[in-house]
Amino acid sequence: MGRKWLSVCLVTLLLVSAVAGTSLALQEMQVFYLDVGQAESTLLRGPGFTILIDAGNRDSRDVLDFLHDLGVETIDLFIITHPHADHIGQAPEVLRTFEVSEVWMSGYEHSTMLFEDVVDAILESDAYYYEPRAGELFQFGPLTLEVLNPAEVGTNLHDSNIVVRAVYGQIALLFTGDAERRAETRMLQGSQPLKAQILQLGHHGSRTSSSLEFLLAVRPEAAIYSAGRQNSFGHPHEEVVNRLKILGVYLYGTDQNGTIVVSTNGTSYDLVSFASGESPLPLGSGYQKDMDTQGRVELNTASFLDLQRIVHIGPARAREILALRESFPLRSVDDLKWVSGLGPQRIEEIKQQGLAYIKGVEED
Repeated sequence: MGRKWLSVCLVTLLLVSAVAGTSLALQEMQVFYLDVGQAESTLLRGPGFTILIDAGNRDSRDVLDFLHDLGVETIDLFIITHPHADHIGQAPEVLRTFEVSEVWMSGYEHSTMLFEDVVDAILESDAYYYEPRAGELFQFGPLTLEVLNPAEVGTNLHDSNIVVRAVYGQIALLFTGDAERRAETRMLQGSQPLKAQILQLGHHGSRTSSSLEFLLAVRPEAAIYSAGRQNSFGHPHEEVVNRLKILGVYLYGTDQNGTIVVSTNGTSYDLVSFASGESPLPLGSGYQKDMDTQGRVELNTASFLDLQRIVHIGPARAREILALRESFPLRSVDDLKWVSGLGPQRIEEIKQQGLAYIKGVEED
């Protein structure tokens, strides 16, 4: 009787586990957003897998040194998002120093000696070479990699950039490389999910990436960019910083926070500075709710969620206001007339509610 009862319990536990699936905590995975100056490199390490995405600048050994210091000996997958020097810089040395099982590249051929050196290093190694395409899924232990871009290789290097969504239990992380708005538009038009708790900003936080439509689809809780301190490119651009602030997304950068580590068990995550082991402060001081002491909502700076506290404004109209603000600032509450469905009567009711206002403007 005891053995029979034990068997029933084991079967029940297996069935519950199968149904619960990703709700059960996994072993810890760590994602290292390396501080490599005005370049990019990211390392994912979890139970049974080590994945490197890009390899920084060639005039440095910071990626190689970090991998050695972390005790990395083998790399299961090496993703080279695109063949710009600030992403493939130390790739030849990585391939010649570590045992790399598989290499992904988009198939875009670049006319630089560095790119030729990368190709030579791949040929010299025992690594399997593959060119992934949008829609493909790959499993590395409990980690699922979903390829979102490119669908095909074109004539533009950034459009052909590899974009992957890494799903670990209930936690998703999006790695965009230098994908720009045209690539973002194609991903938006696709059928694959984009939502991710952590977004690695495209093109180091440049204004050429991270469109409002893309950010609304991803709905990140935190965004991370890689850039050099006081870089001459202006990364991250103010337009992108403001969009993230409006959406209430916490922003972190390697120029401000050094190497950043995201640790997750598949159900929750922690974000800390590698150097201190403590949670870093997000960029800027504007990540509190954009309301005054009376809890009002300033139309030109309020977040996506705060805008919806205003009567007659739901998600669709909040998006319209965000888009409208990108073209020109609202001069008064009456400018809400440019938003679909907000006529004189509804605007009057918004004024009577008393939440909406424009900083420095006295309403009638």
